[in-house]
Amino acid sequence: MTRTFRNPIIPGFYPDPSICRVGEDFYLVTSSFEYFPGVPIFYSRDLVHWHQIGHVLDRPSQLDLDGIKPSGGIYAPTIRYRDGVFYMITTNVGKRGNFIVTATDPSGPWSDPYWLDDAPGIDPSLLFDDDGRAYYTGNRVPLTGECFPGHREIWLHELDLKTMRLVGERYPLWDGACGGVHAEAPHLYKIEGLYYLMIAEGGTGHDHAVTIARSEAITGPYQSNPRNPILTHRNLGRDYPIVNTGHADIVQAQNGEWWMVALASRPYGGYYRNLGRETFLTPVRWEDGWPIVSPGSGRIEFTHTAPDLPEHPWPTPAACDSFDATELDFCWNFLRTPREPFWSLTERPGYLRLRLRPQMLAAWENPSFVGRRQQHMHFAARTVLEFTPQDENEVAGVALLQNSDFHFRCVFTLKDGNTVVRLTRRRQGQEEVLAEMPVRAKRLYLKVEAAGQDYYFYLATVSEAWEPLAENVDGRILSTDVAGGFVGAYIGLYASSNGKPSENVADFDWFEYVGA
Repeated sequence: MTRTFRNPIIPGFYPDPSICRVGEDFYLVTSSFEYFPGVPIFYSRDLVHWHQIGHVLDRPSQLDLDGIKPSGGIYAPTIRYRDGVFYMITTNVGKRGNFIVTATDPSGPWSDPYWLDDAPGIDPSLLFDDDGRAYYTGNRVPLTGECFPGHREIWLHELDLKTMRLVGERYPLWDGACGGVHAEAPHLYKIEGLYYLMIAEGGTGHDHAVTIARSEAITGPYQSNPRNPILTHRNLGRDYPIVNTGHADIVQAQNGEWWMVALASRPYGGYYRNLGRETFLTPVRWEDGWPIVSPGSGRIEFTHTAPDLPEHPWPTPAACDSFDATELDFCWNFLRTPREPFWSLTERPGYLRLRLRPQMLAAWENPSFVGRRQQHMHFAARTVLEFTPQDENEVAGVALLQNSDFHFRCVFTLKDGNTVVRLTRRRQGQEEVLAEMPVRAKRLYLKVEAAGQDYYFYLATVSEAWEPLAENVDGRILSTDVAGGFVGAYIGLYASSNGKPSENVADFDWFEYVGA
């Protein structure tokens, strides 16, 4: 029987995938933007089943996100391997720009950044040539200036691996095949003696596309594939179930097969993409010296024939995190760089303790928020917390986040001396209380369910005795199509004293997320 696999291979907000193979092992990284730790790294033996082994940027010395605006931070990492060393190169947008980190073990530790100060643009990538030389590619505004808004070109510079500096002459390579609007995401490969330059064009929205060119010399000139674009879904309409395909990387498996990883989105409830840009896999075949993506259809499909590799599934992650470990699971993230330990798994073993601090979810700060990606159109998430608010500024509970100006907060707090659960929607920076219910409890259960774009909020003072707080709440504000930006929705645990000092804490006993 022919084995198949289901896309996306990594669901939820995991965009801009880059992949490399070392022997029989595959490694993949994605963008992380304003979230810390940065650049999640995954491991696979069969290209289909992926297991997160850590984050490349897991120390403040590597990742400064202080004050980063929503959808700033870490863009488009590339991972490559040479002679026992892994290289990850990326851009910190809003800070110093492009940098490289290295490791001999992909699970870490990775080095502190080697900054490339003379490297304009974003989306850097690396090629290690057969002669031992290394090359940097990135995008930039053409030296002659923009011919139209968004006009970009891909450029090349040699990289000295001993000094981690760009050396020699800089070469413009190509500005694309489809008009050159937002030519970005370059990856340079040497295959059968030819250099192939694969890029993304059209922007990362609905018009996203993948194009490719080739040359006999690394510095060009590059010949555009006459069949460009080699991948796009923009011609399929906004009602197609997989959209904005692009920003791809290719890899050859040990059996000779070629595969592409790319980002795409799954809109639902209309053209709304709460899950963000996700990681998909599709086959590649070479014909007349050019790659054919998804032969027979030219599209990324929900179901493809699986790679002809030994199947290697991983154990299914536990739906419930009981917070019994001494470190947070890799699925959890913070907003921006944590400069103080506002969370603890050891002060009260078996609980995640969050300190109430003045920082708020509605500002470009590092609030007391520990979140994970929404990875399913339909899900149920629930938690239980123990918390006694001391004044009306103190809140703790659950947040569903797109960015600082578009989110929901379902929190336990005080009002007129009495404890209440309050659901607030923040849209375009304006806040509206959607529901409020008096509750007398020190141990409170909270639950959020989503049925597509309909979100439901519940509370209980006794396990499983749920009472509705608000039902059929429109979740579309969690989509980039409403909120803007490049990230997907998060759901997590939150505590704040809303601008006032506090010594209070909130203790969360467990958190469960079940997708369907």
